[in-house]
Amino acid sequence: MKYQQLQGELKDFAVFSLVDIRKIDPTFYRHQLNEWQNKGYIKKLRRGYYMFADLPLSEEVLFLIANRLYPPSYVSFEMALSYYGLIPEGVYSITSASSKKTASFKSPVTEFSYQQIKAEYFFGYRLETKNGYTYKIAEIEKAVLDYVYLHPNIIKPEDFYEWRFNSEEFLEKADIKKFRKYAMVYTSRGFLRRTEDLISLIKQSK
Repeated sequence: MKYQQLQGELKDFAVFSLVDIRKIDPTFYRHQLNEWQNKGYIKKLRRGYYMFADLPLSEEVLFLIANRLYPPSYVSFEMALSYYGLIPEGVYSITSASSKKTASFKSPVTEFSYQQIKAEYFFGYRLETKNGYTYKIAEIEKAVLDYVYLHPNIIKPEDFYEWRFNSEEFLEKADIKKFRKYAMVYTSRGFLRRTEDLISLIKQSK
């Protein structure tokens, strides 16, 4: 297969795998990928996954790549909080939740990190489409719950204020009833108590 054929066949792919290529050409040899990588035509994101080097990078492209590199997963934690304007800091790693074991991948475009959550907590995400790219990202309520669940140190008012959480933005965009409904899935009484305390702090600091 020539590179021009590959680019034409997979022109709509933000990320592609060796499996994708062999659906087009079952006799394709992996060494060609190394040659194209050395020539600067493609970039290797992790073992078996690649992108075209001239693909313009954007938030939606990186989110879709994150979904594809380590399925099943959805964008959450710090990246989702930043996406919804809930934290002031810039986030330089695409953070995701996955039902598989915790992992991270450094790539030529950015770092992708995945935090394992229990299978029963793998919910509360939605499909977002932007500029022709569709990706999975936590709903605003679930992004907060994912983060708080994995950061049990956020238990006192001073911890909350140090977090610099944007309460006004959350109250404007989130559904408190849905937040409580999602929190009920977590059977820990301590966690439920923390989420109720968090709601009180959010309302007090708006």
